[in-house]
Amino acid sequence: DCIMKKLYLVTGAAGYLGGEVCRQIVSRGEQGRALVLPGDKTAKYIPKEIEQCKGDLCDVASLENFFHVEPDTETVVLHCASMVALGNERRELVMKVNVQGTQNIIDQCFAHPECKKLVYVGSTGSLPELPHGQKMKEPERFEPDEGLGVYGQSKAMASQKVLDAAKTGLNACIVMPSGILGPGDAACGPVTSGLLMQMRGEVSVGLKGTFNLCDVRDLANALFLAEENGKAGESYILANEVVTYPEFASLTAQEGHCKKPLFYLPKGIANVAADILEKQAKKSGKKPALTRYEIYNLARNNEFDSSKARRELGYTSRPYRETIHDEVEWLKQTHKI
Repeated sequence: DCIMKKLYLVTGAAGYLGGEVCRQIVSRGEQGRALVLPGDKTAKYIPKEIEQCKGDLCDVASLENFFHVEPDTETVVLHCASMVALGNERRELVMKVNVQGTQNIIDQCFAHPECKKLVYVGSTGSLPELPHGQKMKEPERFEPDEGLGVYGQSKAMASQKVLDAAKTGLNACIVMPSGILGPGDAACGPVTSGLLMQMRGEVSVGLKGTFNLCDVRDLANALFLAEENGKAGESYILANEVVTYPEFASLTAQEGHCKKPLFYLPKGIANVAADILEKQAKKSGKKPALTRYEIYNLARNNEFDSSKARRELGYTSRPYRETIHDEVEWLKQTHKI
C-alpha cells in the first residue's frame, strides 16, 4: 500500500492570516502550495519553503493548475483569500472575488477526488448584528442581509455556497474569525496601523467602543484544528473576549512604552468626530486616525460566542497583553517603529 503524500493548497497566502498559515505549515514539517496573483508584490512575504503557483480565483484555468498534483498526493484546501472592502466601494470586484472565487474553489474540490477537505475562512462580518448584551452564534443559514455592507454580504453568500456544497457531499467546513491581531501584518491593515499611530504618538482621541480581536497565530492554528476535527457542513466562530478601546490602548501604552489617547469620545458624537478627522486627514494627506467604518466597528456589538469552536475543535485564544507585546516586538524587529 503506497503512502500518500499530503499537500496544503493555500489561497491568500501573502495575507495576514494566510502568511501565518504558511509559516505553520512549514513548522509542522508539511508541504504547501500558494496561489499567488501574477505580479503580486506581497508574494515576497510567503515563506520560501512554500511552492508558489501563479493564478487567480476568478481564472478557472489557473485554478486547475493550482489543484493539479501527482497521483500519490492528497490535498487539503485552506481558502484564506478574500477581498476586504471597508464600506461599500468596489462592489462588483468584491462579489466576484469573494463569491464567484469561492464557487470556483468549490468546483475544483468536487472535480479533484484527491482533495480530502476544504476549510473556508469566513467572517463574523457575515452575521447580522444582535442588540448589545446578546452574543452572536453560528447561523443555520447565511443570509446576505443589506445591513452587512458589501464585504459582509459577499462573505455570507460565499459561506452559504460552502454549506450547500457540503450538503451535496463536499467535506468542507467554515471558520469565522472576528478580527485579527498580532505579529506578521506586513501590509499594515487598519488594526496594525492604529497600533503604529498610537506608538508614534499620533492618537490623541479615542472612542468608547469595543474590539473583538484574535491572535493571528491562534487563528492559523484553528485552521489545522478544523482540518482535523471540523465536521462537514459546520461553521465555527473564532473569537476572543471583547476588549474596550480604553483597555486596548492602555495595554498598547504599557507594552509599547508610549502614550495613551488623552480622552475618549462617547459613541454618539463619534461620527461627528469622523467627519473632522477625515477632513483633517485630507488636508495633511495622512490617514485619518479613525475612519467612519472603523467607528462603526467600534460602536457595534462585538460579542461573539466561540464556545462551539473551543468545544468541538479545541480552539484556544491567548490574552490580549501577550498578543500586543509580540506585535510590538515584531514592529520593532521589522523597523516599522
